[in-house]
Amino acid sequence: MAAKYQLLAEQLRAELVRNSGRQGYKLPTELELTRRYRLSRQTVRHALLLLEKEGLISRRQGSGSYATGLVPNAPSRQIAVVTSFIDDYIFPAILHDASKVFSRYGYSAAVYSSENWVSRERALLLQLLEEPVCGLLVEGAKTALPTPNLDLYERLRQTGVPIVFLHGIYSELADIPCVADDNYGGGYQLGQYLAGQGHREIAGIFKSDDIQGLQRYRGVMAALRDAELPIQDRRFVWYDTEARRRLLEEGDPGLLNVLLGDRLEGVTAIVCYNDEIAYHLIQALLSAGRRVPEDMAVVSFDNSYLCQLSSVPITSLRHRSRMGRVAAEHMIALLNGETPPSKFLPWDLVLRSSG
Repeated sequence: MAAKYQLLAEQLRAELVRNSGRQGYKLPTELELTRRYRLSRQTVRHALLLLEKEGLISRRQGSGSYATGLVPNAPSRQIAVVTSFIDDYIFPAILHDASKVFSRYGYSAAVYSSENWVSRERALLLQLLEEPVCGLLVEGAKTALPTPNLDLYERLRQTGVPIVFLHGIYSELADIPCVADDNYGGGYQLGQYLAGQGHREIAGIFKSDDIQGLQRYRGVMAALRDAELPIQDRRFVWYDTEARRRLLEEGDPGLLNVLLGDRLEGVTAIVCYNDEIAYHLIQALLSAGRRVPEDMAVVSFDNSYLCQLSSVPITSLRHRSRMGRVAAEHMIALLNGETPPSKFLPWDLVLRSSG
């Protein structure tokens, strides 16, 4: 692992590049650097000495450290954005908002997709180690599971690449900033809403390999518990990335057939992991002769365009804040040497006909 003074030197090189290495540009004082990065005075001096030996700065007694005009090997002004599915219904807006923020600060975005496969994520991280970028905005693959790619994330951190996670984060990397929805709170909100509508037999369908699914499930279950409603395990169905692919690409109804069997007997409302599942579930319910919401209320997360395209417009939680913008602002803060905390964004409920 790189020494602390080497990591600080890399941050300061990036600062010199951001200021075009213009001669006479003054770096923060030693005291300011110790406070900003929470390092010892000795570590800061060691980093400045390294830059001085490289000819990048001149140090003036009692005055400070100044750029000599020699520009270090300029790191890329490109920020890698790794998502699970680029064409997923929620990501175009996220990418658009993030790119606008990056552009405002002179950065560009290079977009990659892991297809939510751990192996693909590993290949992308190896590529980014070979073709350095100045930042990584990433939606991890299968964040509900332990990642075998921890070593590559650590290597990126050691090279000084700031990282911001989207939507969820691996438990092993919890110290890295993450911008995500308040998924537990959203699940609780939907469960509480359905209970308030008089539903007593409530089911759910959630994604098992992304952390959002577990958090949303926990929120719903907590709401049912607090409302003293019955909780029956068999009414809660789980699906993974492969099941999703089969449903969307091959029209495989296996996932929904499981739910539409006797597992929904007596149920009057169901919470869906997202609008994508809610949209297909409503189609399946109507095809099976069930009325929505008279026989089955359906609610979900994301408030996407699918809510309006659905045969029965979907009641769904809306993102109160623009996640792409918030995540990009976190990245810019990291590039500027700040340490933004993780942020969990609240939801608003948009009522429509489905429940």
